[in-house]
Amino acid sequence: MRTWVLLRGLIREQRHWGGFPEQMQAALPEDRIVTVDLPGNGSLCQTPSPTRIEDMVAALRKSLSDQDLRPPFHVVALSLGAMTTISWINDYPGEVAAAALINSSVARFSPFWQRLRPANYRSIVMDGLLARSLIQKERAILAMTTNLTDTQTQEDLAVEWAEFARQNPVSRANSLRQLLAAARFHAPIRLAGSAPVLIVNGAGDRLVDPRCSAAMARGWGLPIRVHPTAGHDLTLDAGEWAAEVLQQWVRSA
Repeated sequence: MRTWVLLRGLIREQRHWGGFPEQMQAALPEDRIVTVDLPGNGSLCQTPSPTRIEDMVAALRKSLSDQDLRPPFHVVALSLGAMTTISWINDYPGEVAAAALINSSVARFSPFWQRLRPANYRSIVMDGLLARSLIQKERAILAMTTNLTDTQTQEDLAVEWAEFARQNPVSRANSLRQLLAAARFHAPIRLAGSAPVLIVNGAGDRLVDPRCSAAMARGWGLPIRVHPTAGHDLTLDAGEWAAEVLQQWVRSA
């Protein structure tokens, strides 16, 4: 039985996957789907976030081991989670059997203004890091990361996610530490080992330029699947599509 580990991105926790784990389970009924929080987020919100991606990998490996989960793992990772997975693949060959990297970027292949689009800088600071209202913060995040959800769905999600933030608050310090880890991460020239890796991208990503995913695919010679309209939170915008892509890919790979 394959074990899939699902990793979210910057200041997000495992509950932000929404219905995607269930969609993925329906597509791969014989597999096990596991969601994990990175330090500083979700159930680990009181833990200082590492400022190095390599230390996030160490924390992730310990978390899985503490749950009696053993490699090799199949991984689905979004944004910062994908950077963590890249480091995991390279530093511990054989522990990752396959990985799908969603809407991520690395400095080796893309400039900083593509990795985090300048149009979002003000909103990230004023409506995100400095926001006093949790609902205002979540509305801003959804506005930057989703395309296909209607206005009422976005508002319902903002209310739900604001409750997540109340229960498991991500501190401003941990938010900045995660941003620093992402900014300073230097990806390898080539990926170690022979595990199949798939790049998945939403062509409507307004947070991270879609060219970043294309550059990773070119730089490492990897296959890429692109949803024509989904935003940064691709599994929220197009979860069934993503689950079907993973089903087809893992069976062919």
